[in-house]
Amino acid sequence: MADEKKPAAEEPEKANPEAAEGEEAAEEKPKKKIPVMAIAIVVLVLVGIALAGGIAYFVASKLVANSHNEPEGGARYHDPGVFVKLGDPKEGILVNVGGVKAGHFLKIGIMLEMNPGKKEIITEGKMNSVAETKMMDTVLHILRSEPLDGYDAAKQDALKEKIKTEVNHELGEGSVYGVYITSFVLQ
Repeated sequence: MADEKKPAAEEPEKANPEAAEGEEAAEEKPKKKIPVMAIAIVVLVLVGIALAGGIAYFVASKLVANSHNEPEGGARYHDPGVFVKLGDPKEGILVNVGGVKAGHFLKIGIMLEMNPGKKEIITEGKMNSVAETKMMDTVLHILRSEPLDGYDAAKQDALKEKIKTEVNHELGEGSVYGVYITSFVLQ
C-alpha cells in the first residue's frame, strides 16, 4: 500500500509541472534573502570598523601632535643650537653679589644655546662681538641685581629663565634656546 501511494503522489507533480516549479521557486526565495541579509550585515560591520579605525587614528594623531607642543604653544624640539660660554673660557664669570658692601662673590659658568638661524648674531658658528657684549652686559646686570636668596638651589630654574628672557629681549626673540649653568660657587 505504501508503494501505491508513492506513484499517486508523483503523478500530480507530473500532471501539473507549473505547480511543482512554483513550490521550488518559493523554497528558493527565502534562501536568496538570507545571503542578501548576510552580505548587508557584513558590509555594515565593515563600514563600522572602518569608521571606528578612522576616528581612532584621528584622535591618536591629535594626541601625538599635542604632546609635541610646549604648554606655551612653542615647539619643544628645535634644530641643535650653537653653545656659547659666557665670560672667561676656564673661569666663567666672577661677580660680586648682594651689593658692593655685602662682600659676597659668585663664580658661575654659564652656557647659552643660541639659535643658529640668527645670522646677525652667529656667523660660521661664532658669536658676533656686539651680540656677545650685549649678552655679557645683560647677564652681569641680572647676576648683580639678584638678591642673595635668589641664588638658592631651588630657585636656579627661575634664574635661568630670567637670563633667557632678558637676553632674548636684548638680542631678539628666539635667539636663545636654553641657559645651562655649568659651575656655581657662592662665597
